[in-house]
Amino acid sequence: MTVTAIQEQTKKRSKIIFDSGESIVLYKGELSRYGIGIDREISAAAHEEIMNVLLPKRAKLRAMNLLKARPYTVKGLRDKLEEGGYPGSVIDIAIEYVSSYGYLDDLKYAEDFIYTYREKKSRKRIAAELAGKGISKQIINSAMEENNDGDLESFESEQIKHFLEKKGFFAADLSYEDKAKIKASLYRKGYDPYLIDRYI
Repeated sequence: MTVTAIQEQTKKRSKIIFDSGESIVLYKGELSRYGIGIDREISAAAHEEIMNVLLPKRAKLRAMNLLKARPYTVKGLRDKLEEGGYPGSVIDIAIEYVSSYGYLDDLKYAEDFIYTYREKKSRKRIAAELAGKGISKQIINSAMEENNDGDLESFESEQIKHFLEKKGFFAADLSYEDKAKIKASLYRKGYDPYLIDRYI
């Protein structure tokens, strides 16, 4: 495997690109340690040590530090590690490592997210935001069931009532067009039409 390019990322780190298309990010001191230079072939032993020892250890520590700061979904953590220049195989190792200790759990993330926002956002809005974070529909549904102790609909009802009060809504004083606009606004927020109609 031959190095085709070395791109400086920071004063301390560089991106190494191989003729196979693979790329890794190393500290500059490690370039000389492993004999890495443009148009030079990296030894199989050096490549194996980098991919199976050096980078996995570094990625695990990075993942742990990220999770100490705040919770992540699997996709969110994967994206963050990709930003750091870690190859996919190394990211897989790091994700498997933190998951094995229970530090990365999409179901728990979804359950906590729902619990946090259930008084502020509609179920559809919450589900859409979780999906945007890379959580599967199956996990979202499971988390919704776990939190659906009869309160989710009542929370949505309170949110709709609060929205109408905030807008100074009095059905008797509004035209059909104004009611339609308010209904459309609530629908865009993810509230079910039957709940909207109940309060308008």
